[in-house]
Amino acid sequence: MNKKVILAFSGGLDTSYCAKYLSETLGYDVYAATVNTGGFSKEDEIELEKKALNLGVKEYRCIDAQEDYYDSCIKYLIFGNVLKNNTYPLSVSAERTIQAQEIAKYALEIGADAIAHGSTGAGNDQVRFDLIFQVMCPTIEIITPIRDMSLSREEEIEFLKDNGYEMDFQKAEYSVNKGLWGTSVGGKETLTSRNYLPEDAFPSQIKETQPSELEIEFKNGELVSVNGENFDHPVYAIQKIEKLASVYGIGRDIHVGDTIVGIKGRVGFEAAAASVIIKAHHLLEKHTLSKYQQMMKSQLSDWYGNWLHEAFFLDPVMRNIESFLNDSQKTVTGKVFVTLYPYRFVLNGIESEHDLMSDQFGSYGEANKSWTGEDVKGYTKIVSNSLNIYHQINGEKV
Repeated sequence: MNKKVILAFSGGLDTSYCAKYLSETLGYDVYAATVNTGGFSKEDEIELEKKALNLGVKEYRCIDAQEDYYDSCIKYLIFGNVLKNNTYPLSVSAERTIQAQEIAKYALEIGADAIAHGSTGAGNDQVRFDLIFQVMCPTIEIITPIRDMSLSREEEIEFLKDNGYEMDFQKAEYSVNKGLWGTSVGGKETLTSRNYLPEDAFPSQIKETQPSELEIEFKNGELVSVNGENFDHPVYAIQKIEKLASVYGIGRDIHVGDTIVGIKGRVGFEAAAASVIIKAHHLLEKHTLSKYQQMMKSQLSDWYGNWLHEAFFLDPVMRNIESFLNDSQKTVTGKVFVTLYPYRFVLNGIESEHDLMSDQFGSYGEANKSWTGEDVKGYTKIVSNSLNIYHQINGEKV
C-alpha cells in the first residue's frame, strides 16, 4: 500500500502542483482537503472537488468549519474588539489557524503518514500551518514542495503539463483570500510603502449610495439578531451584516505590520461585517462595563490578537484569556443602532438594560444626584495629598 498524505488544497497553482508531485513523483496516495472558513459557496466546493479529482487525488473532502471557526476564535475577537495595530481584524491570521487544525484532525483520523501544504518560504502561513501540525500531530511528516524547492510559477506549470494536467493558470493581477471574517487583497501596490489599492482591486464594489439603518442585537456579547431577524448561530448574523454593509464599500483599509518571519508586510483587506461588529460591540461595552473591566480587557485582548497572529493559538494562556473574556460579557446585552454610508458607518447609540449611563445617578456636566460639592472637596484633598508632599519636598529639584 502507498503511504497516505493529506494535502491542504485550495485549487490554485501551488496546491495543484503539490497534488501531482506528491502522487507522481513521491508515490503517495493523496487525500486533498479544503477547509471552508466562509470563503466558498456550494458551487465553489463542486468546482474544487472536480479539480482535485482531475489531478488524480485518491479522495477529496471539503470540511465546513464555519461554526467551529466562530465558536473557537471569532467569538473572542469580537469579545476583545481585536484589531491588529488598531486596523486589521486578523481575517487571514485567524482562519489559517483553524484550517490547520482541521487538516491535522483529518490526518489523525485516516492515519496519514504525511501532511502537505503549498506555502512558500516568504510569508506567515508556512509558520501557522507547520506550528499547528507539529503540536497536534508531531510524528507526522510535513511536506512543503513549493517552499523546499523554491519553485517558479513557470516550473510548476511545466511540470503539470508534463504530467497530463492543463488548465489556465493565468496569474491574477490581485491575490484575493475570502473568509467569514474578511477578505485580504494583495497586489503590486501593497508591495510598496506608498500606494493605495485601486477601487477595482476590492472584490465588493459599491452598489448602494443612499444611507440605510442597521440594528444589531447582542446577548452576552454574542450576535443574536440583525434588523429584528433572529439567527440560529452568529455565523449567519455575520453573513447578513456582510451582505448589508459590503455594498457600501465599508471596512476597506491597508494593514501594515510585523510578520512572523521578521520583515514588515503590507496587505489590503475589506471586512465590512468585522468592522461594523467590532465597533458596535465596543460601543455597547463602553455603556455596560466598568472602567477597570475595559482597561484590563484592552490589555489582554491585545495580547490575544498578537499571539493568534504569531501562530500561538494552542498555547494554554489563550484559553486563560478566553475565560476572562467570556466572564466579561455577562452584562454586554443590548441593541446598537448604526447608519451605513458609502465607505463609512456611524454608531448612533445603544439600548440596554445594563446601561451604566443612567440618569438616576446624574447627568454628566449638567447635574449630580450622588454627591455634594463638599464631598468633592474632601475627595480631592485626600487624593492630592501624596502629590502635594512630593512637590513640596522636591520643589525646583525636579
